[in-house]
Amino acid sequence: MNSLESINTKTRQAYNLAADKYHDLFHNEMNEKEYDRMLLDLFANMLKPFSLICDAGCGPSGHIGKNLQEKGIKVMGVDISDRCVELAKLHNPETQFFCEDISQLSFPEHHFDGIVSYYSIINTPKKYVNRILTEFHRVLKPGGYLLVAVKEGFDEGFINELIGIEAEIYFSFFSEYEIRKFYSENGFELVFIETRNPYDFESRNNRIFAIGRKINKIKLQL
Repeated sequence: MNSLESINTKTRQAYNLAADKYHDLFHNEMNEKEYDRMLLDLFANMLKPFSLICDAGCGPSGHIGKNLQEKGIKVMGVDISDRCVELAKLHNPETQFFCEDISQLSFPEHHFDGIVSYYSIINTPKKYVNRILTEFHRVLKPGGYLLVAVKEGFDEGFINELIGIEAEIYFSFFSEYEIRKFYSENGFELVFIETRNPYDFESRNNRIFAIGRKINKIKLQL
């Protein structure tokens, strides 16, 4: 059985290989995604001015965090891929980026007002997702907000390519029921959940978006 650490190593390697192409393909994608822009508006409006958020799994473009930063939110980006972090710094010199594993963040408790996890848990086996949400809970301030975006489905496992580049990487798809369960098990009150159909230029899976508020302490999930 593959450990989370070994799976994360493969994720890092895959995104190191794909980072440049990923940026070329997706850095302007929000211009074509009206729903996603409205969702980020909703999330930003839940936060106070000058709140600090973590863009967890920021990718090589840091474009989700950039969208929020333009609304007056302070942003720190993290990604497991060295190359993604290098490119994110290049394209967003006004933002701090760190190479981090989102299941083992280096930030202290109660550090962030919000976390955006835009398709960053999809490379983790479902049995390990509680580790990530436990860590998100730890670094969020009481009452802080967590936004998660995933692709809808039931499959999980390794595939052998990432955006046409040969690389072994893990993918998980989720149901609304599973996302609700992850939130409730990890000390979050769900305040918004919605599924949208894919845009014509996206892969065929529906997208699930959920926002939760940190409400209580939890025990470490192993």
